[in-house]
Amino acid sequence: MITLVQTGRPVLDALLTILFLVLITYPILGGFNWFIGVFCYGFLFKYRQKEWDDIPTEIEPFVTIMVPAHNEEIVIEKTIHYLMTNLNYQNYEVLVTDDGSTDQTPEILEKLQKKYPTLRVIRIEKNRGKAHAFNIGLGFAKGKLILSNDADTVPEPDALNLYVNYFLRPDSTNIAAVTANMDVQNRSRLIAKSQTVEFSSIVGIIKRTQIGVLGGIYAYSGANTMYRKDALIDVGLFRQDRATEDISIAWDHQMDGWLSLFSPEIMFFMEVPENIRMLYRQRKRWAKGGTEVWLTNFKKVCFHPLKNIGRTVMFVDQSLSIIWSFFFWISTILFILLFFHFLFEGNTERIYHMFSMAFVFVCFEMISGVFQLLASLIADDHGRKLKYLFFAPLYMLFYWMMNALTILTTFIPAIKSILGFGSGTWKSPERQK
Repeated sequence: MITLVQTGRPVLDALLTILFLVLITYPILGGFNWFIGVFCYGFLFKYRQKEWDDIPTEIEPFVTIMVPAHNEEIVIEKTIHYLMTNLNYQNYEVLVTDDGSTDQTPEILEKLQKKYPTLRVIRIEKNRGKAHAFNIGLGFAKGKLILSNDADTVPEPDALNLYVNYFLRPDSTNIAAVTANMDVQNRSRLIAKSQTVEFSSIVGIIKRTQIGVLGGIYAYSGANTMYRKDALIDVGLFRQDRATEDISIAWDHQMDGWLSLFSPEIMFFMEVPENIRMLYRQRKRWAKGGTEVWLTNFKKVCFHPLKNIGRTVMFVDQSLSIIWSFFFWISTILFILLFFHFLFEGNTERIYHMFSMAFVFVCFEMISGVFQLLASLIADDHGRKLKYLFFAPLYMLFYWMMNALTILTTFIPAIKSILGFGSGTWKSPERQK
């Protein structure tokens, strides 16, 4: 075997060479794997909901729509109005948990309660985070099915009926939650349109592959997911010291033997960050939450890798993603240093060789990424988003680097959270009226 790493120890050289090749090709292989996975979901996944029943009003299960809110004066009124008037379902309630809002959110909610007498509001005086607000609200929820709904999110009108279809199936007793297919509401700016492509790639390919091939999903869509109340109680509710409650609860459910499903047919629409600073802050939270879950479940997966092979494969993929993020930035820094070194020496041949190899690698990465995005845009929403393929280069070049950077910068804070120094408090996004 030809080894690219020379330490003087053949076995170590071989292992390091394999790791190096895996890291070099990880984005390329990942793109093609997700491309293949969508077909596996379409033809092999046994929990696909192929038929949808119109549930008679007299047998509709009661649903609590939980809306955790913190400083949401820009969007809360529109969202509540939609939830109270636009859903094609009768047997439900809307419960808002106001988590220490300091803006006009309490006054707006008070006004809305006069307009909609069935609207329920719980006021939490101190901001303790979304997970805490959700856990508090769960104690007051009347429904055995709980729909989490962010203050800037609206589900499609038939969403409740579609969600409930899953929980009325004969094989539904072990279903903990069903998470829906996200789409972007605010597409007025380039950065938001680019996220339309990103969400289609994540939801359209990765979640289909995870659930269809591996039998589980990495994360729920916290903005809109229907939970079985008993399943939340069974795992001790949401972890309040985690950055992302939706990733954490998904792993808690699946590690405890519950089934977590993704339904691409159920659509919800959310507002996304419209500037780089807010986007970076959001991705830092996602990255930190993912690393927290990785650290939390490291021992459980490593000590029992064959207990659930699909979950183990998903864990290995997450591990490679974290390692690749460090590898990417370390190799980028080395590339820049070597460039200036060879430039100072006047060694144009080595500079030409460096850029040639980088160009080949980027080309392969772009090709695999285009395959992934093209398949996802065709599969998602019946191909209606194909026009957004134009924004694919921005997604592949910019977002991949940002995600790698956020994993790098949040790794130490994630370790601190696992050691007991985490906080779930949140800050509302900066929105435009």
